[in-house]
Amino acid sequence: MKSYLHLQDGRTFTGKASSTLQEPMQGEIVFFTGMTGYQEVLTDPSYKDQIVVFTYPLIGNYGINDTDEESSEIQVSGVVMYQCTQQPSHYQSTQSLGAYLDGQQVPYLTGVDTREVTKAIRAHGTQQAVMSHQNHHDFSEPSDQQIFAVQGKTVETYGEGSLHIALIDFGWKKSILQALLKRQVKVSVIPFTQVEAVHKVKPDAIILSNGPGDPKDALPKIEQIKSVLDEYPSFGICMGHQVIALAYGADTEKLPFGHRGANHPVKDAVTGKVFLTSQNHNYVVKKDSLSKTPLSERFFNVNDRSIEGLMHDSGQLMSAQFHPEAHPGPQDAEWLFDDFISLVGSKGVKEHV
Repeated sequence: MKSYLHLQDGRTFTGKASSTLQEPMQGEIVFFTGMTGYQEVLTDPSYKDQIVVFTYPLIGNYGINDTDEESSEIQVSGVVMYQCTQQPSHYQSTQSLGAYLDGQQVPYLTGVDTREVTKAIRAHGTQQAVMSHQNHHDFSEPSDQQIFAVQGKTVETYGEGSLHIALIDFGWKKSILQALLKRQVKVSVIPFTQVEAVHKVKPDAIILSNGPGDPKDALPKIEQIKSVLDEYPSFGICMGHQVIALAYGADTEKLPFGHRGANHPVKDAVTGKVFLTSQNHNYVVKKDSLSKTPLSERFFNVNDRSIEGLMHDSGQLMSAQFHPEAHPGPQDAEWLFDDFISLVGSKGVKEHV
């Protein structure tokens, strides 16, 4: 059936809707430029309630497997593609992308000129969009504060090891946990609204996870977050990086259309090296807001010079706007986990009963 993608700026694109599109469906529309990694993108809590446009024209050619999910369910509210392969070819594939989306009642459009949609988003910024069978559209007030919807409900502990890290949950990806478990780290996942539990868990260090939406949604808990940052060696990833900046008095702002993809070049201001990164975020730390804080720039984006990571005067805190665990994307930045573990070890690891 002929269906429509309506952008809030007035542009409309046509396509064919899946059977799961019954009623008009609204969400913030963003684009992802990677050729692979669609399963990780769909299940990444950082994409909560967004409509994702895949710019690469052929999506789904290796199907869906049992290992690449970043959470227990699809997080996006809708998907836009040019072509969705219904006969995937990969030895690990268990079902097609279309069947996977249908099974979780997530609507999608195919036959859409995704390159033109991407150009529209780049020209007019990230905005609301509606997927509909009707050639007209009405926009409702968007929902916000998705981090409250994606965080866990209770403290959960994984793995064993002499090093114990508390992962503060703003909508964590499975790959962050796996990167730590691979390094023989014990991990306690703590919902950010229960951050006071860090003092009961008494870890050796904390990591602040990725998550969806505006980092300022976490401001009601920012004093409690700062108290644990002051006490423990800390590492912030994506949303966690932004929350760290807010905790120490810096500011954040929304990018016109965000950074989403698996090939963003980032430069290390300390070593001078450039590496490729996986990214997914709408917000960045404002550089001029760092002047009266104990934070300074460690990494920056080669394309637009935006801040990609921070370091603290104490030497006990680091952050990255990109995803060192990748998935999807290059593993060029995975060394940051090793650097952080070395940092924690240099401060002395206590004994755990």
